[in-house]
Amino acid sequence: MPTTAQMVRTSLSPDWPCQVKAPGTHDWERTAARWLRDLLPARYAGYSTLTRHPMLLARHAQLQVQHEIRAVRVALHTSRQELPALGVAESVIENSIRMYAVELEQLGRLARGIRLVSEALLR
Repeated sequence: MPTTAQMVRTSLSPDWPCQVKAPGTHDWERTAARWLRDLLPARYAGYSTLTRHPMLLARHAQLQVQHEIRAVRVALHTSRQELPALGVAESVIENSIRMYAVELEQLGRLARGIRLVSEALLR
């Protein structure tokens, strides 16, 4: 017989981060804050305003991921034009394009996860 936590977990969106407990379960907000904090550059851990307020963490993590998405899109769209002039081999350019495409997918999943966690924190 599945536990309540398992039933809640299975009803969550596939984009819900596996590192974050389901909303309403014991200590879920702490796991959400830890996950959000881990998405930010390490230097942000020293800002107690962020670390004490999960909604601020969520907002900043969303901004951070949006900027990363923009940076990866620029890198992806300019690879074929700019990398040959830098002496990068064609095979490396193709590998970097595939890498950027995978990274965009991962960042999209992170952005959706942050949105879901943010919405749950607001409830």
